[in-house]
Amino acid sequence: MKWNIINIISRVVFILCIPFLLLTAVIAIAFNSVALYEYGFDKYDVASTTGLARTELVKSAKALISYFNSGEEYIDLTVEKDGVEFELFTHEEAVHMKDVKGLVRLDYGVLTGTFVYVLAYAGVSLYKKKDGGFIARNLLIGSVVTLGLILVLWLGSVWNFDALFYQFHLMAFSNDFWSAEGYMLKLFPGGFWYDATLFCIFGMAAAAAFLGLIAGSFLFFTKKGLLFHRQVS
Repeated sequence: MKWNIINIISRVVFILCIPFLLLTAVIAIAFNSVALYEYGFDKYDVASTTGLARTELVKSAKALISYFNSGEEYIDLTVEKDGVEFELFTHEEAVHMKDVKGLVRLDYGVLTGTFVYVLAYAGVSLYKKKDGGFIARNLLIGSVVTLGLILVLWLGSVWNFDALFYQFHLMAFSNDFWSAEGYMLKLFPGGFWYDATLFCIFGMAAAAAFLGLIAGSFLFFTKKGLLFHRQVS
């Protein structure tokens, strides 16, 4: 009985790890994608609102990515405007960037943890059961759960993204430096974050659909079955 409960719990954890794994993966990709930053700069004409040349904007994007992946406590970013160099972010904005970096590192931690657990669980299960269908059924269920979560996220973003984004800031940060005046809000206007959220939602959906397709195809062609009672047996 004890081992049966442990097995059920470990399976449930595996299934729940799938949406967290995919979510943290797409968030990590988004924060490290220069192309996404450039997309926002171009769509929202950030060069005009900041007066910075596009080359300086791209430089800033690369510097931010480097900062998020460095051991530096505060970002030190100098740009040039009209031939004059200056610090792009104010002290308050630098503090906020430090807070954002903490969230990025948390994302990396969850990504690593869920990835290791998924691999370990799959490896142990395959070793003990010698049955790929067992993992495929878990993976398929995890993909379906992920798609359900994506639907909730998408509906939330369509319903009232600004309100949800505001509440996120209140919960995630201990200060209001996220609203500090300076170049930060000009570089990343609200529309950019909406687009980035959609990028993550669609990227997560595509990954979940792909995993579900692979798992479902394996179960179909190997005739392992899709019934949930086989999953928990």
